[in-house]
Amino acid sequence: MLKEGQVRIPAGCAISGIMNKKGEVFSGRDIIKSIAVMHDRSNGLGGGFAAYGIYPEFKNHYAFHLFYENKKVKQETEFVLNKLFNIELAEPIPTRDVSSIGKAPLIWRYFAKPKANQIQANETEAEYVVNFVMKINSELEGAYVFSSGKNMGTFKGVGYPEDIGDFYRLDEYKGYIWTAHGRFPTNTPGWWGGAHPFSLLDWTIVHNGEISSYDANRRYLEMYGYKCTLQTDTEAITYIFDLLLRKFGLPLDSAINIVAAPFWSKISRMNPEQQKLMKSLRAVFSSLLINGPFSIILGSTNGFMALNDRLKLRSLVAAEKGDNLYIASEESAILEICKNPDKTWAPRGGEPVIGLLDGKESLYCFDETQEEEVVRHSVAL
Repeated sequence: MLKEGQVRIPAGCAISGIMNKKGEVFSGRDIIKSIAVMHDRSNGLGGGFAAYGIYPEFKNHYAFHLFYENKKVKQETEFVLNKLFNIELAEPIPTRDVSSIGKAPLIWRYFAKPKANQIQANETEAEYVVNFVMKINSELEGAYVFSSGKNMGTFKGVGYPEDIGDFYRLDEYKGYIWTAHGRFPTNTPGWWGGAHPFSLLDWTIVHNGEISSYDANRRYLEMYGYKCTLQTDTEAITYIFDLLLRKFGLPLDSAINIVAAPFWSKISRMNPEQQKLMKSLRAVFSSLLINGPFSIILGSTNGFMALNDRLKLRSLVAAEKGDNLYIASEESAILEICKNPDKTWAPRGGEPVIGLLDGKESLYCFDETQEEEVVRHSVAL
């Protein structure tokens, strides 16, 4: 008889998230403890964290985190960076020696602002940053931008997540939102750039599952300038939400009904107005439907959203305690850091759990130029 550990567990991978709705910051120790409880759901080929509110002294700068395979590509990348951005600070990301972590790439961070004279007349600042990330990740071999938001950052690598947290000294950081991932790669490689979270601007995604619609999703995204270069399907999920929420300006519930669309049998029972909307979303955005088992946490500056696939083929549990909202693959990961939650529940398939900071109405913050861009795309749609 097969014993635990002698067969691949297809529900492997672990995700966890914590947020304080008042925006009060707390140490990364709790998220490390939470994801460590689910150690056996990953296999040491990837772990990572996203944290929001960690760079208050540079809150108006984009915090670029980069992996470099060698010094030569670092020099080439910094040439591009200095041409397009004013760099306030460039430094290696602090790490500590952890025996279980193998050879790491060069890991640097840059706090920067776009050079106004480089931004095109029809280009928003956010689009300018996205274009830079796509350029580096697709054109400079051996350089990878793995974080590009403001007052936030992702930290990831090859190893178990608790070891990655120790490696990056995350106990020394404080943030108001933390998400974490323990990876069990299925049909994609385990490497530093392929670990979760995946990030673009202030969006981050941690994901448990396997996306069979990846090629259809990728082809659609490429029509809008996104380039999937990091050898895993989760990268596409990040870009899908950036496209729908930031670029197209759709409300979050519409984006959810695109990626986890209700079954036609459910749509047929809706009122005529709802049916019209659901049919339109399915017709226009059919290529962005995410097929396959998944549970995800989408992080942003204003809060986070957790979501299962429509059949709930991946586990997901939520809990609340005071001003804190918790999400995890297993209830044990929540109870490790919150002994007596006020409320605990398991969301249904396709049912989102949405946590917003007090006073925020959306996961995405628009500035005036981004609002103009959204209007243009909304009219086009």
